[in-house]
Amino acid sequence: MTKLTNVFRTESKFREFFISMLTFAFAYGLYKGIIDNYLAEIVGMSEFDKGVSEFFRELPGLLLVFLLAVLYILSAENIYKIGAVLMLVGMTMQSAVPATRLLVTLSIFVYSLGEHIQLGMRNTLSLEYAQKGMGGTALGIQNSIYQAGTLAGFIAVIAVFFFCNKDTSLFRPIFAISAAILALGALFSLRMTGSNTSGKAKHRFYFRRKFSKYYMLEVFYGARKQIFFTFGPYVLVLFYGANAMIISILFAVSAVCCFFASPIVGKIIDRWGYKIVMISDTLILVVVCFFYGFAHHIFPRNIAFFICSVNYILDSVISLASMASNVYVQDLAENAEEVRATISTGVSVNHMITILIALFGGWIWHTLGIETLFVLSAILGLCNSAYAATIKTR
Repeated sequence: MTKLTNVFRTESKFREFFISMLTFAFAYGLYKGIIDNYLAEIVGMSEFDKGVSEFFRELPGLLLVFLLAVLYILSAENIYKIGAVLMLVGMTMQSAVPATRLLVTLSIFVYSLGEHIQLGMRNTLSLEYAQKGMGGTALGIQNSIYQAGTLAGFIAVIAVFFFCNKDTSLFRPIFAISAAILALGALFSLRMTGSNTSGKAKHRFYFRRKFSKYYMLEVFYGARKQIFFTFGPYVLVLFYGANAMIISILFAVSAVCCFFASPIVGKIIDRWGYKIVMISDTLILVVVCFFYGFAHHIFPRNIAFFICSVNYILDSVISLASMASNVYVQDLAENAEEVRATISTGVSVNHMITILIALFGGWIWHTLGIETLFVLSAILGLCNSAYAATIKTR
């Protein structure tokens, strides 16, 4: 494995950053491993209700550009810490509030607010701490470490439900444990220090014409990603009847695959270029979407479930290609502040479409079927690659 000091600047706070991120990922693995089943089995959300809850889960991403406009004077490290506090508040609410649609959705919103603030900062800090020319590799290592943390969370959920015979009363205690781990991660993040620097990107709102193709790529990627992230697991829960332990096993296998694939994809980006990576993932995506939407028409139900599970894992791996767009930003940017501002703006642009997909995806599934939903995902992926082909590289 690549030695970290060959990829990251030794004077940077990359060690403290990765320790805190590993802790946050572990808490997320616990949360993600049960949240879909909690919503379906305890809260009683239908596919349409799930779409509504996802609208509010993704809304912080759209609001991110305005949130960071308020926080623009702070360093990326301090914004990262604020995200940690909000995640802790949201998870604590989830463990304590009654299982009503309104209160559970509010808890999801608060947790997601912190998660989206950290999302932009994770990529920004990885690129900022990286050695020159090692941006793709740095993002790959960061993603791999995050996958290791989530894997630990998924394995913990699998063990709990295996030994406790799928007891759904354990959902709330798991949320509470996740909140305690988030508190520990917040303490680790306090060791990260950094100051904001002056520069061209020091503005409350940051949009630049030279990044217009990056913004458009984020729109396409956000739309196609949202369909799988929101409705991929829910198809397995509602349509195929998968329980929390089965879903956590699937997430664990996905995390293992992404753990090993992330550094490889990062090195490919550095060696072959971000443009090739942006374009080449579409062929696999079309196959994935076809089987996810139509497997139950072709195969017996148990085999269709297995095929959909395999394709969910494949989608998680090819989604790693999204790291290429961040390296593209670094290639165009003039300084670290511009990278930070542009990636954060990109997250908001990404969510302009994801909140619509989250809101209407459940309706599409309910009225037109899951086939239409995943055909739409394949079309969006093709649009993403076609647009990426127009990028001019240096």
